[in-house]
Amino acid sequence: MEYKEKHRRHRRTIFKKWFLNNRLSIILLNILLFFLVIWVFNKISFILNPAWLFFSAILPPLMLAIIQFYIMNPVVDWLERKFKVPRVITIIALFLIVVVALVWIINTLFPIVQGQIDSLVKNWPHIWNDAVNATQNALRDPHLHGVKNNINNMIDHAQKTLFKSGRTAVSATLGNISSAISIITMIFMTLLTAPFILFFMLKDGHNLRPYITRFAPQRWQKSFSQLLYDINDALASYIRGQITVAFWVGIMFAIGYTIIGQPYGIALAILSGVLNLIPYFGTFISIIPAVVIAIIVSFPMLIKVLIVFVIEQTIESRLISPLVMGNKMEMHPVTTILLLIGASAVWGLWGVIFGIPIYAILKIIISRVYNYYRRVSKVFDDEEVAPSDTENVKQGEKIEKNK
Repeated sequence: MEYKEKHRRHRRTIFKKWFLNNRLSIILLNILLFFLVIWVFNKISFILNPAWLFFSAILPPLMLAIIQFYIMNPVVDWLERKFKVPRVITIIALFLIVVVALVWIINTLFPIVQGQIDSLVKNWPHIWNDAVNATQNALRDPHLHGVKNNINNMIDHAQKTLFKSGRTAVSATLGNISSAISIITMIFMTLLTAPFILFFMLKDGHNLRPYITRFAPQRWQKSFSQLLYDINDALASYIRGQITVAFWVGIMFAIGYTIIGQPYGIALAILSGVLNLIPYFGTFISIIPAVVIAIIVSFPMLIKVLIVFVIEQTIESRLISPLVMGNKMEMHPVTTILLLIGASAVWGLWGVIFGIPIYAILKIIISRVYNYYRRVSKVFDDEEVAPSDTENVKQGEKIEKNK
């Protein structure tokens, strides 16, 4: 009888040790549950598809409003806190400033940019051919004979890729008139509805976190409120930082290209600012057309463009990015690069744009859930692993006394 009881206790101890309180078993079980949830959602996709269509319809104006909210909200909060200015008055004033700025851009800057873009698009095939010919002429130097074949292959591959992409885009545009109409309709509805969403977000956005927190259980409300605050702070830092850095990158390239007399300088500067929203790769992609155009102009112009690029990168990396962005995202550059590569491969351009903020949100949520699980679970108890620091100190004191 005692043997059976002892054997039963031993079995219960093994089960508790290797299954209930084993980290590997818990991790594997959580992975299994995660994929089980995905499988269930896949089986009920006929229910989720209408919800996804609804969400995709409201996403563009909502995203535009959120971006503008993170830019304008600090001004609204500061004026309300510092000078007791009502939020509605500040919001209306900001809207008027934006309207005036848009009118000025449309009347003054837009014609210049439009003319340069139209001329660049029209002349780009000739510019590319001239750049290829100039490169091939330079490669006739006997000292460059070893790399001539490799560069020629790269040029041929680039030409074929560009021609294939352009032909695919043209055929897709001509063959999908309904899609073009739907895209135009979406853009019109986004521009029409985003200001209304933005107005109410600026007016009542500070009440959103307390309102959402009320739906959490009482004992979790404080932690849930802090979670929402961390997510909001991460998104605000990323959006404000990226837009601010992109703006100054465009300004620096515009000044630099104007000083050196680079053709299509304003259009290329705007392209650099927009592509700078893609971390690490955007600016290097935008410099390609500038380099191609500089090759056509002259070799000294190519040197000037490269000097402008080096100066811009130095100012951005040493001054603007640390001052604006800091290290609030707490992401290693290797993590960022791998994330951009993976997200672009899975979701294309949308993955490049939204990959980092989504990663930041998931990182905050997962880290908080993990820390909570460590506090309440016995899986991470280290009582059997090693003596505590207090015991080590006591043992050290005993040794000293014996000496």
